[in-house]
Amino acid sequence: AVTALSGSGPAYVFYFVEAMMAAAVEMGLSAEQGKRLALATFDGATALAAQSDDSPAVLRERVTSQGGTTDAALQSMRGDAVAEAITRAVRAAQQRAAELGNEFG
Repeated sequence: AVTALSGSGPAYVFYFVEAMMAAAVEMGLSAEQGKRLALATFDGATALAAQSDDSPAVLRERVTSQGGTTDAALQSMRGDAVAEAITRAVRAAQQRAAELGNEFG
């Protein structure tokens, strides 16, 4: 589980940043602006999560206004089963780590 989360985790974050950058370009920003904004967003969100005693779910709820832009984005992600896709990806990494462990002992 540690390898699936921490070892492979940076690639998950980079993948999300890539997608945010692509969306930024699609909406008329430069790739550099998209990168800067996406990274600043991750920096701020992870710093807040690290400093807070509240769960990520509570923090997410606090920054989501019902019927607002964040709510629209989260509804889109739920419709696309993003959370489930992430869970499947982490499980795939865990399974592959186990296979490699068995193969290389």
